[in-house]
Amino acid sequence: MDTQALALALPLIGWASHTALLTHRLATARRDPLTGLRTRAGWTALAERIIRRHRDAVVLLLDLDDFKNLNDSHGHAAGDVALAVTAERLATWCGRHGIAGRLGGDEFVAIARQAPDLESLHRALRQPVAYAGRRLPVSVSVGSCHVKDLPVRSLSDALATADCSMYADKGKAGRRGTRPHSR
Repeated sequence: MDTQALALALPLIGWASHTALLTHRLATARRDPLTGLRTRAGWTALAERIIRRHRDAVVLLLDLDDFKNLNDSHGHAAGDVALAVTAERLATWCGRHGIAGRLGGDEFVAIARQAPDLESLHRALRQPVAYAGRRLPVSVSVGSCHVKDLPVRSLSDALATADCSMYADKGKAGRRGTRPHSR
């Protein structure tokens, strides 16, 4: 290769490398580093598309009950394990027919293209989490919204409805970590 061709090729190679790096950073910014789930931004774009295309979609909002107590009692590493296990269980439940995401902290979100079996999700989420040779109890409140029940199909309305439903779930008698419905 002659020097002139090399001089022309080097900036193009640098530009291509830089573009690849930026693309990788953008892709990883759409994934939560702890759980591997989509972040709010990554999840929202896909969820809006599903709502437009699938009338029978269901939106879920989830929150680990009494998460601060878990962290305080067993350490933040135990809390991280509980978050990762919850994320894995939610993603498994969604399968190929939905998308799970982590909004931040101990809040998760999911959308499925059609009304799935919510009881199977509740059963999976109630299973204890193995950590440091112990089985830690985990309780997750789940709120849902069937998109077809909304007057206007919008993600923000579906999330608001799921949020109300989740806090009603938190308020059920006998649940750990209940708190008032105001937010």
